[in-house]
Amino acid sequence: MWPLGDSQHRAEGHQAAVIDVGSNSVRLVIYRIDGRALWTIYNEKVVAGLGKDLTATRRLSPEGVEAAMGALRRFRAVLDGWKAEQVTACATAAVREAADGKAFLKRILDETGLQVRVLSGEEEARYAALGVICGQPDADGVVGDLGGSSLELVRLNGLSTMDGVTLPLGPFALGAPKPISLERTKRVVDDHVSPVAKRYGSAAFHAVGGAWRNLGLLHMQLADYPLHVAHQYEISRTDGLELARFVQRQSRSSLEGIEGLSKKRFDTLPYAAVVLERLIERLGVERVVISAYGVREGLLLESMPPEVRRLDPLIAGCEALAAHRGVAPGLGPALEAWVGPLFETLPPLFGGRDGVLLAAACRLADLGAFLHPDHRADLAFEQVLRAPLAGMNHAERAFLANVAFARHSASPQPPDASAVGRVLTPERRQRARALGSAIRLGSDLSARNPRLLEKSAVMIRGDRLSLTALRDWDDMLMGEQTTRRAQALAQALKLKLEMG
Repeated sequence: MWPLGDSQHRAEGHQAAVIDVGSNSVRLVIYRIDGRALWTIYNEKVVAGLGKDLTATRRLSPEGVEAAMGALRRFRAVLDGWKAEQVTACATAAVREAADGKAFLKRILDETGLQVRVLSGEEEARYAALGVICGQPDADGVVGDLGGSSLELVRLNGLSTMDGVTLPLGPFALGAPKPISLERTKRVVDDHVSPVAKRYGSAAFHAVGGAWRNLGLLHMQLADYPLHVAHQYEISRTDGLELARFVQRQSRSSLEGIEGLSKKRFDTLPYAAVVLERLIERLGVERVVISAYGVREGLLLESMPPEVRRLDPLIAGCEALAAHRGVAPGLGPALEAWVGPLFETLPPLFGGRDGVLLAAACRLADLGAFLHPDHRADLAFEQVLRAPLAGMNHAERAFLANVAFARHSASPQPPDASAVGRVLTPERRQRARALGSAIRLGSDLSARNPRLLEKSAVMIRGDRLSLTALRDWDDMLMGEQTTRRAQALAQALKLKLEMG
C-alpha cells in the first residue's frame, strides 16, 4: 500500500543533477525535487556514440570520446559551484566493457573533476526498475532498458530485491550503425532472449530508453493519438508487433522522412525495433508501456528518505504544483476530507485508484488562482493534461484535466473534448464533472478557508444531495453563488438538492 501525499512528509524543495554517460548519448539532467515529486528543469544531451566501435574493437569510439569529453567539460561548467552531493555521475555498458574504459574515466576526472561511477549490469537493471517505480509505483511485470550497447531486463517486485539480467542486445552490439541484416539480427536476439524467456515472461512490459521512447512517439503519430505525452503511453501486443515490423522495413531515407523521429536514431531504430518484436514474441507481452523514467530517476528515488520514497508521486506532484501557484495552503487536504466521504459512496471507476485520483484532484483545486478568470478553466485543463506529473496513466491524466476544468467552469465540455473522448469513457467524464463541481462548491463555500469546510458537510441521502452546516453556521450556506454551485453538483450526480 502506497501512502498518499502528506504535506508533513514533504521535504524542502531542492535541486539535484545527474550526468549519464551512456553507450550512445551523454546527458545532463537537472531536477527540482519536492519530496516525492520530480521536475525536469534542464535537460541537455550529446549523441556521442561511445559504444559504436565496441563490438569490433573492444574500445570506445575515438570520435565518441572527444564528443563526450566536450559535453562533460560543458556540463561541469554549467554545474560550477554545486555541492558534490547534489551531482551524480554514472556510466553504463560501453564504459563498463571497453578495454580503455578506465583510462576514459581517469581523463574525465583529470579534465573535469567529475568522479564517474560505473554501474554494473545488475545495478543498471535495478536502477532502471527503480526508475519505472519512481514514475509508476504500482507498476508490475518486466522492465526492459535498452541502451546503446546493452539490454537490461528486470522483474518488478516493488522496492524489494529485484531479479535482473544484462544482455548484449543494444543496437551497437547488434551491428549499428551498419545497415541492418534482419534475419541475422533476429537470430542473435533470439539466441540471447530464449534462455531467459521463461524467467522474464510477462504480460506487461515497461520500455525504458530513448530508442523505444521514439518508437512510442512514432506510434502516437501513426495512430493520430491526441495526447502527445510519452510517459505511460500504452501499445497493445498487436500494435507493438506491427510498429516494430513497420520500422524494420524502412530504409534510412524513409525514416528520415518521418516527422518527429530523432535524427540521431535513424541508424539504431531498426535494431531497437527488432529487439522489441522478439521480446514481445518470446516473453508473451500483451501491452508495452513507455516509461520516460529510467536509471537517472531510479538513482534519485534511492537517495530519498524511506518515508518520502513510499509516498504517492501523483499526489505529491499535484501538491507541489499547486503550492507554487496557489494562495490557500492546506486547502487540498481539507477538500479531500470534505468531498471524500461523498465519492466513497459511488461505484469505483478506476479500480483501487479512485481515492488517489480524488486526493490528487483536490490538491489541484487552487491551481488557477493566478490565472485570468476568463481563461482559467481552459488553462487549468491544459496544464494538468500536459504537466510532467508521474504516477498516472493517460486515462487518469485526462480525468484529472477534466476535473480541473469543471472546478472552474459550468460548461459541460472542456477544450478539445472529442480528442479527450478517445482516452476517457463517458462515465468517467461524468464523474470528473461531478468531482470538479464538488471541489468548486467546497472552494467557494469556504472562500478557500480550509477551517470553514469543517463547519459543513455534503452527502447523498437517497435520491438527494444534502448540503448542511453545523448549528450557528447556517449563514455559510446562504448566497446565490453557493446555491448555484450546489445545484451544479446535484445535477452532475443526477440528484435533487436539499440545503439546510
